[in-house]
Amino acid sequence: MRRLTLPLVLALAGLVGCTEPPGPWVLTWEDEFTGAAGTRPNQANWRYDVGTDWGNAQLEYDTDRASNASLDGAGNLAIVARAESFLGSAFTSARLTTAGLLEQRYGRFEARMKLPTGRGLWPAFWLLGANVDQVGWPQAGEIDIMEYRGQEPNLVHGSLHGPGYSAGNALTRRFDLGEGRFDDDFHIFSVEWDEDQIEWRVDGRLYHEVKRSYVSGAWVFDHPFYIILNLAVGGGYVGPPDGGTVFPQTMLVDWVRVYVRA
Repeated sequence: MRRLTLPLVLALAGLVGCTEPPGPWVLTWEDEFTGAAGTRPNQANWRYDVGTDWGNAQLEYDTDRASNASLDGAGNLAIVARAESFLGSAFTSARLTTAGLLEQRYGRFEARMKLPTGRGLWPAFWLLGANVDQVGWPQAGEIDIMEYRGQEPNLVHGSLHGPGYSAGNALTRRFDLGEGRFDDDFHIFSVEWDEDQIEWRVDGRLYHEVKRSYVSGAWVFDHPFYIILNLAVGGGYVGPPDGGTVFPQTMLVDWVRVYVRA
C-alpha cells in the first residue's frame, strides 16, 4: 500500500515546474492486498458498512468478519457471499468503503477484479459522494464504475446517478465481453473523471461517456467521493438467487488504484 500527496508525487516524478508532464495520470493511492491468507484488509485503507438492505432490498447481512472479507494470500482481497442464517438474513457478505480515509475529487479510479457467477449476485465497484450524510442521495451523486448481474456473466454496466437521473433513470450503458465471461478471469474496470465529463472503460476500452452538458438535472460531481466495494445478494437490480446459484461465491480484487491528473 502506498499513499502520497500530490506535491510529493510530482516532486518524485520530476514534474514540478514542468509545463508538459510526460504522462496524464499520477498515482496517489493504491492497495495491492498483499498479506497472509485470512488477514483482514488494511484498516488504514478500508472500513466496513455493517448491516443489510441499504435501500435496495438486498438479502445479505454485510459483516466485518474475515470469513466475508479477507486477503487470500495470493495478492487478492476476497469478498465472499455465503448462504447462512445471520441476524435475520439468509445470506452474509461484505461491503468495504474508504469513507473518511480516501475521499478524492476527480481522477482515475480503477480495480482489477474477477467476478462471481449465479443468479441473484450483485457485485459492484463504485463511488459515492462524501457529503451523502449531509445532502442525501442522489444529491450527493453516485458513480457506478462496475455493476454486474451474476446471471449475465458476459455483461457489466457503468452508470451515473444524480438529481433527476437516478435509479431507473440513471445514465447507464453496458459493456459486452462477447464470448468471454467475467467469472473466468480478471479484468480492469475504471473511470476517468474531471470537471466536465466522466468516462468508463473495461480493460482500457472506452464504452460509456457522460458530459456535464448531457445531464437533465444538476451536475453533482465537483466534490470528493469515496470508494465502495461490495458483493450483494438479491435486491431489485438482480432479483433473488435461485436453485442454480451455488454458494459460497467470491469477488476477487487484485488491486485498487487512484490517480490524479499531472
